[in-house]
Amino acid sequence: MGCEKVRTSEQRQMDQKSSERPSAVNMMVPEFSAAMTGDQEFHLSSYRGKNLVLYFYPKDNTPGCTTEGMQFRDLHPQFLQANTAVFGISRDSLRSHEGFKAKLGMPFELISDPDETLCIMFDVMKMKNMYGKKVRGIERSTFVIDGQGKLVKEWRGVKVPGHVDEVLDYVKGL
Repeated sequence: MGCEKVRTSEQRQMDQKSSERPSAVNMMVPEFSAAMTGDQEFHLSSYRGKNLVLYFYPKDNTPGCTTEGMQFRDLHPQFLQANTAVFGISRDSLRSHEGFKAKLGMPFELISDPDETLCIMFDVMKMKNMYGKKVRGIERSTFVIDGQGKLVKEWRGVKVPGHVDEVLDYVKGL
């Protein structure tokens, strides 16, 4: 067996279900608004003419989410040069987001989705195993919306290492 992980039939079924999810790439994203840090309201239509990166992450102040946030932070000037605005989204409260943003020195806003409206809209909620228990949570996912409001790229089940570089390379090509 080597280093390969043994996966249960239940895990394989969950993987299969997420891979069977219909893609919304090349479809227009409906207008939406949501509360975000900086005492602001996000409105999709406010970003016409700009590319958007919306990255969904499970929870503020956790190791993977902190690493991902720092990588988006560190490459933020290059995203701006590529006419791209970056926003992080999770179910955490605005208060939690404000602390997380300040702690990491993030130059972009975080969107709070406590009622899962955006999570459902982008179909990022899934059952996960955490410490042997099944929990419903956000599947780490990233979406690129072009300046006309069309979803042009999605990454689901994201692994953090190398991901932000891949997103940056993609938006540079738009």
